[in-house]
Amino acid sequence: MDSQKEALQRIISTLANKNDEIQNFIDTLNQTLKGVQENSSNILSELDEEFDSLYSILDEVKESMINSIKQEQARKSQELQSQLSQCNNALENSEELLEFATRSLDIKEPEEFSKAARQIKDRVTMASAFRLSLKPKVSDNMTHLMVDFSQERQILQTLKFLPVPKAPEIDPVECLVADNSVTVAWRMPEEDNKIDHFILEYRKTNFDGLPRVKDERCWEIVDNIKGTEYTLSGLKFDSKYMNFRVRACNKAVAGEYSDPVTLETKALNFNLDNSSSHLNLRVEDTCVEWDPTGGKGQDSKIKGKENKGRSGTPSPKRTSVGSRPPAVRGSRDRFTGESYTVLGDTAIESGQHYWEVKAQKDCKSYSVGVAYKTLGKFDQLGKTNTSWCIHVNNWLQNTFAAKHNNKVKALDVAVPERIGVFCDFDGGQLSFYDANSKQLLYSFKAKFTQPVLPGFMVWCGGLSLSTGMQVPSAVRTLQKSENGMTGSTSSLNNITQ
Repeated sequence: MDSQKEALQRIISTLANKNDEIQNFIDTLNQTLKGVQENSSNILSELDEEFDSLYSILDEVKESMINSIKQEQARKSQELQSQLSQCNNALENSEELLEFATRSLDIKEPEEFSKAARQIKDRVTMASAFRLSLKPKVSDNMTHLMVDFSQERQILQTLKFLPVPKAPEIDPVECLVADNSVTVAWRMPEEDNKIDHFILEYRKTNFDGLPRVKDERCWEIVDNIKGTEYTLSGLKFDSKYMNFRVRACNKAVAGEYSDPVTLETKALNFNLDNSSSHLNLRVEDTCVEWDPTGGKGQDSKIKGKENKGRSGTPSPKRTSVGSRPPAVRGSRDRFTGESYTVLGDTAIESGQHYWEVKAQKDCKSYSVGVAYKTLGKFDQLGKTNTSWCIHVNNWLQNTFAAKHNNKVKALDVAVPERIGVFCDFDGGQLSFYDANSKQLLYSFKAKFTQPVLPGFMVWCGGLSLSTGMQVPSAVRTLQKSENGMTGSTSSLNNITQ
């Protein structure tokens, strides 16, 4: 019966996953169909605009040519009209002179005839008819303004759609996810020397497989990539996966997208648990700051109990006025007394994880480590067998030490600006590093028997966290060569709880 139920549950799970895949594919098809309709409408509008632009250019050229022909016509007509007018005047004067000369032949008086002959000679000498050019100044030829658009017609007849680059192919084997960076590599299915650049698009998701259409983040764009790979660095891995796609562009147009590729980007993400933090701590997601006005005065009996035998952390003067309302009670009691502690809101139950912590410059005392959920509300990190930490004290005297089960190991290294915390739950290892240089500060060996929570203590100052980080490559390399610290640190190692 039980085996049949388990088999049925697997079938149900398989069917549910398949239905989810089909529904996602249906959403993709609907979105693609909508995209075809919208893009076709846009392309038609652009085509109309392009042809309207061509028509406009042809109309402008035609108008310019018509004006040139009319101007040439007007110029030649004016020249010919002027020459015609001169010729008509000359002809009229010549005919008058001819008539006068003909009449002069009938004069009988020698003296009068001689006078008329001299006048005729003088007038002939001055006659415009003999100074005229009898060749037209311009011809009637207009062939220099003729056109032959046969080549242009051939060019217009070759109009066609732009050559679109083929879709690139992302090679998942060549892609690399490491150190909160993702390198995406791709290639073209065939050589194309007209490609100018590539566009890479990516988005975060919590779904494996094909990208979802609904309930997903927008694609982010990296443009003008000249090579066939690109590295996105400084990412916060706050989702399980990232989708990637790429398209090639020539000088004119972008091609089709590549098939999307989904890469795993899992990392530990957590915030600080405000519901159980000490009232003297002001907690906001990944920041915690000491707030001396945060807690109200407590019953003197409780004070006596919580202060008894506790001298590891100095007790600041506290006020009786609260600056914030009490937080909603969580799954555990709120830390109180001198346990100025706040835990992460996500338990570590398996795997390797890494996060970083940075303290304010004036922070007088703080601890960084992990603890079981059962850490008591009066317990300080490192003072019980359920918590492990390194502690920095800048009050009265400067100390830097590893702590567990109320045992202290002084660390003879400088306190780094940022502390990296590496937790290998299955391997039973908790290591602390200089986050910048990746120098190992200290390493605990402990067989964790319960889920652990990131833990933090702060007094007179504040801490800020960086989560969503992969285990750095340098740390992984060190972990392979280091099997925990030995020798001087053995007093706190090899502890089973």
